[in-house]
Amino acid sequence: MTSVLNQQIDINRAHLVLKNVVLKTPLQFHRKLSEKFGCEVYLKREDLQVVRSYKIRGAYNLIQSLSEAERQRGVVCASAGNHAQGVAFSCKLLNIKGVIYMPAITPKQKINQVKMFGGSNIEIVLVGDTFDDCQAHALEFTRQNNSVFIPPFDHEKVIEGQGTVAKEILEEQSNIDYVFVPVGGGGLSAGMGSYFATYAPQIKMIGVEPQGAPSMKEALEAGKPVILVSIQRFVDGASVKRVGDRNFEICKDALADVLLVPEGKVSSTILQLYNEDAIVAEPAGALSIAALDQYADKIKGKKVVCILSGGNNDIDRMQEIKERSLLYEGLKHYFIVRFAQRPGALKEFVNHILGPNDDIVRFEFIQKHNKETGPALIGIEVKSKEDFDFLIERMNSHKLNYTLVNQNENLFEYLV
Repeated sequence: MTSVLNQQIDINRAHLVLKNVVLKTPLQFHRKLSEKFGCEVYLKREDLQVVRSYKIRGAYNLIQSLSEAERQRGVVCASAGNHAQGVAFSCKLLNIKGVIYMPAITPKQKINQVKMFGGSNIEIVLVGDTFDDCQAHALEFTRQNNSVFIPPFDHEKVIEGQGTVAKEILEEQSNIDYVFVPVGGGGLSAGMGSYFATYAPQIKMIGVEPQGAPSMKEALEAGKPVILVSIQRFVDGASVKRVGDRNFEICKDALADVLLVPEGKVSSTILQLYNEDAIVAEPAGALSIAALDQYADKIKGKKVVCILSGGNNDIDRMQEIKERSLLYEGLKHYFIVRFAQRPGALKEFVNHILGPNDDIVRFEFIQKHNKETGPALIGIEVKSKEDFDFLIERMNSHKLNYTLVNQNENLFEYLV
């Protein structure tokens, strides 16, 4: 099936279709990452694309290929983010009517972006609490109205469009050893993998998924696409329950490896890119860079490309991103401390337990009548992991009655 599918995918043709529509995004040498890993690291800046992600490539390539009769029937998609923006932009450019279904919980910023790109050519329908609910409504609307559904990744034309990223890379750099690519449904990795297989088979393409949504890794281990029971949606641009069938058929041969990156590591990478490079990366956009540590030994002395796939990051998420980063780096910890119910107990904790660089960032106390102790939820930030070790030593030496909430996933989710 792979060879037949590859014959249907013509990325050079898609490149001609897209060359006056999408931006040829920069392939930038990154000095700091190169020095850190002892190699040449380049970032393919799809965050600078016209809709701030590569998704426009596949969406436009598919929609422009529709017949006049199909265009008259209108198009439909389901998306909470980048795919919706790509479809909206394409509808306006091609003067086609589109209905875009988004979950009811979609942030207003993303809704406004879709409206901006689509204008009067699109209608937005907010429905369902999850993406799966939303997509079910979109598919039913498509069936009832005989419209054309535009899938986010599982279509030859979408794969073709996303593959133009690989063509642009090879036009600027040769002798590339590794390409790190974020994987969600597999459209980008399938498209790029198809192109590299023909024009640069020496390149090792490394897929990168969020730890909480390992759909491609599970599929490769099972030998076929599988449906994950549950996923973490923090890395929303790369968190899907099931990869596409067409995408899997290509990726099973095209991907040399698939790495999983903790969501906290992704958050730290987002903050690093923002603080050091003034790059606004969305979680999925930071995935490929966040994975480099896992291949530090293998990429030494090599030429490496990381796909920075998107920059649609809502500013309202920054507090959550900072929180996840601090937790991952071991710099923020939550405790349940059972204080003796007597005057001065909290003062003793501040004076004798906290270190000079420790900071209380959350405190919730519940006074229990007729009890000897009262529980308090305390969040503490430390400046280094060593400070945390000293904090624990002091808590133990003072025989403090406490529970470390970070180590109890159910308790953490309930309280924090």
